[in-house]
Amino acid sequence: MPRVDTQKPEYVGERVGESYGVRMWHGLRETPRTLRDELGTWTRDPLPRHTWLGWLPHAHVVLFAVLVGIGDINVYARVVGPGSGQARALVTVQVLALVLALSRPAGAWWISTTALFLIGLSTQHVTDAPLWPWSGFGIALHTLLLLLLALRVSAPAAGFALAVTVLSGALNLLLASAEGSLTGGTIAFTTAVVVGVALRSSRVARTRLSAQQVLTAEERSRRTLLEERGRIARELHDVVAHHMSVISIQAQVAPHLVENPSDELREHLAGIRQNAVEALTELRRVLGVLRAEDPAAERGADAPQPTLDRLGELLDNVRAAGVTVDATTTGEPRPMAPGIELSAYRIVQEALSNAMRHAPGARVRVEIRHQPCGLTLRVANTPPARPVDQAAAPLSAGPGHGLLGMRERTAMLGGELATGPTPEGGYEVTATLPVPSPASALPTSRNTAQKDGT
Repeated sequence: MPRVDTQKPEYVGERVGESYGVRMWHGLRETPRTLRDELGTWTRDPLPRHTWLGWLPHAHVVLFAVLVGIGDINVYARVVGPGSGQARALVTVQVLALVLALSRPAGAWWISTTALFLIGLSTQHVTDAPLWPWSGFGIALHTLLLLLLALRVSAPAAGFALAVTVLSGALNLLLASAEGSLTGGTIAFTTAVVVGVALRSSRVARTRLSAQQVLTAEERSRRTLLEERGRIARELHDVVAHHMSVISIQAQVAPHLVENPSDELREHLAGIRQNAVEALTELRRVLGVLRAEDPAAERGADAPQPTLDRLGELLDNVRAAGVTVDATTTGEPRPMAPGIELSAYRIVQEALSNAMRHAPGARVRVEIRHQPCGLTLRVANTPPARPVDQAAAPLSAGPGHGLLGMRERTAMLGGELATGPTPEGGYEVTATLPVPSPASALPTSRNTAQKDGT
């Protein structure tokens, strides 16, 4: 990757809160360092390989350099005569410099510019040299080299290289008594620099746009994840708040169920109730932060959270939308924690919503399997019967983020989620949620109480 594609903002004067004049001053002050870093280096900066042409442009550059160099050597051999050995050697150096520009453009430019200047000095006594102090072939070689340089350095550096090249030719005219012209070469060199700077600017803009798109996608994914976690937290708040409210009420009523309760018992029960009330207060405060920017959640704040008992209503709503749904339940249902029932309901809801959105006209099968060690949910649909229409696809009630929400809920409960296409061309979602049995939970609670000394 060319080093100039990641140039620092201060090189272009992009400083927040500063006036235009101050930014211009900073840009001018940093120009010498920019020129030194980009032109005063021998660092390898290879020409990027073309996506579909491969190494063909590189081969063309080498072939062009060889053919033009041979033509330039023949010109000086004919014009200068027997004493053209020095000019021909310098032309060979210029040809090698153009090949070197494929990997080290800054160093190659210095070599080519020096060769051009020395060629002008060695041929200044020839009055009929074409386009002196430069030949047509020499102009062609240096023009392509300037193009390769401008493709990989900033615009100020490319402009500086152009100026040095033209000034070297002007110095040839100043040191020699012969007449010459810089017009043709200057036009060719300027055209190469302008084209190269424009192409590089376009490439840098595309690179930055691609990087920005990647960052945007990452931010969108992160924001979606946080939104889904916030929604899960809001839903689980109602479940936790219910239990804390029950604890508070039981602690308040307990002294009235015992004849002549001791002051110590009353104090402990009052402490339990006070802790429960404080916990409820903190929960409400956190929930207020989560719902502060979510009007939809605020409107549904008082609605009871659904459980598997309401799964039939969800299926009826989906059938009413024109979807054929088959539902089966196996195993013996047993009481589960409200958080598990809520997550199970939401997973089925999101899976049905995805099937309705991405597989219109498909037949959907919902399986609920109650097992001794947990609960398994499977929602599978057949291939879509008609093309997908995102605008007209019906959605199930309730917001969500599809597979992301399912993964978050399953991971929160320590379960497993498997999703993917079926061999028939449909799609399947299978979630396994661990459900601790009441029998196994009771000894654990008793052992914990013994450890706490209660």
